[in-house]
Amino acid sequence: MPLQHSLALSPENSIRLDQMVAALQDKGFALERSKDMRAFLQGFGFRDWESFSESWNRLGLDRYMADGGRYRKRRYATYALTGGRIERKRHQPHYQSRDYNLLNGGIERWFGPIEDAVATHPVMLSVLNAAHLLALRMTPASTQPDSWHAEVHQFRIEAQAGSQARPTPEGMHRDGVDWVMVLMVNRENVASGITSIHNDQREEIGSFTLETSLDTALVDDHRVYHGVTPVEPIDPARPAYRDVLVVTLRHA
Repeated sequence: MPLQHSLALSPENSIRLDQMVAALQDKGFALERSKDMRAFLQGFGFRDWESFSESWNRLGLDRYMADGGRYRKRRYATYALTGGRIERKRHQPHYQSRDYNLLNGGIERWFGPIEDAVATHPVMLSVLNAAHLLALRMTPASTQPDSWHAEVHQFRIEAQAGSQARPTPEGMHRDGVDWVMVLMVNRENVASGITSIHNDQREEIGSFTLETSLDTALVDDHRVYHGVTPVEPIDPARPAYRDVLVVTLRHA
């Protein structure tokens, strides 16, 4: 699967990229709304969003929730972004130390693999290409790795009346990586789910809600903390869920 970061960007996407980089350099985070993000990803072959987003209906239950919750579903995959290619790695556990995830960290967590058709989908490849390009632009040439380790998570948070459904059950946190990209896939019948960004002193420096498919948050994990407030159903009689795609990059 080829990396496409060397492709010439359109003038509009070059401006968009410069704006993303400037926001990350200035504040440590950036918010890209759906229209702009879709246009940006189309420069990397983005297409067939419907079949990609539909796969969130086939996620498995996250059985590692130390809070006892059964409201989170997910799938997981890892990639190497190196040598001009995207290579999916052999399926492996997700691990975070308790320094970064006091609730669920400190153990290997084995989640179901992202389906092959989803892992190689044009949307997935466009997102990985875009994330790689941003990482290259944000990382000094002298410290760029030969290979980036990318972790990809499909999350669904299911909300039910009378109980908390927490997109970030570990609270305000860092992920222990270099760069984080969170793309909204779908919000169905849920209220709240507000993303907040905090500095090293845990002071809030920004907040927003990912509302529409492809609304995207970009985070410099070395500079800021991030978290999301619990979601709840608007109409308790109907299914309610929040679907996101999370991509993290770190030096391999």
